[in-house]
Amino acid sequence: MPTDSSSDSDDKPQSSSRVKLFGRKRPLHTVLGGGKVANVILWRNKHFSAAILAASTAIWFLFEIVEYHFLTLLCHLSITTMLAVFIWTNGATLLNRSPPKIPETILSEAVIRDVALTFHSKLSAFMSILYDVACGKDLKLLLMTIASLWMLSVIGSYVSFLNLLYFGFVCIQTLPVLYERYEEEVDELAGRGTRDMMKLYRKFDSKVLDKIPRGPVKQKKSK
Repeated sequence: MPTDSSSDSDDKPQSSSRVKLFGRKRPLHTVLGGGKVANVILWRNKHFSAAILAASTAIWFLFEIVEYHFLTLLCHLSITTMLAVFIWTNGATLLNRSPPKIPETILSEAVIRDVALTFHSKLSAFMSILYDVACGKDLKLLLMTIASLWMLSVIGSYVSFLNLLYFGFVCIQTLPVLYERYEEEVDELAGRGTRDMMKLYRKFDSKVLDKIPRGPVKQKKSK
C-alpha cells in the first residue's frame, strides 16, 4: 500500500533541528538581559531570590488577605524602625561601641546619584520605546500593544491590581527557572504542538478552504 511520505515526515520528531521556544537562538539568561535581574529571575542566588519572593508574598498577604492599609503599615514600620534604632544606639553606647551611621550610609551623595541616574536611564529607555510604538513605525507592534492594553483593562475590571501584580511577579519568578530546568522537554512539546497545528491547518485548508468557490480572476489589460 502506498504511504504518505509527507505525513510520515511530519510525525517523526525533529530531534536534530529542535526549535527553541519562541524561536530564540540565544541562551535564556542572555535573553533576559544577562545582568542582576536575570540572575534573580533564574535563581542564580537562591537565597536572594527566595527572600524577594517571600517579601512580595508577605506584602500581598498583608494588603490582600489581612486587608492592611498602606498608611497603617507605613506607621507601624516607622515605629518599629525607630524603636530598633533607639535600642541599637543606646546599646552601642553602653557597650562602648560606635552608634550606627544609617543616614550617612543610606543618604550618601554617591548612592543618591547612582539611584537617580539608574532611574533616569530606565525611564528614558521606557519612554523612548513607548514613543516609537505610538509613532506607528511598526504597525503590527502598535496593534498588539493596543490589544494587550485592552485585555489588561478587561482583566483589571475583574481582578484587583494587587492580585494581578502578585500573580505576574510569581510567574516571572517561577516560569523562567522551570523552563530553564526542563528546557528540552518543553521545547519538544512546543514543537510537537506546532507541527500538530500545522497538520490541522493543512487538512482544514484542503477540505474546506480549497472547496470554497471563487470568482474569476480579472486579468489586467496590457497597455
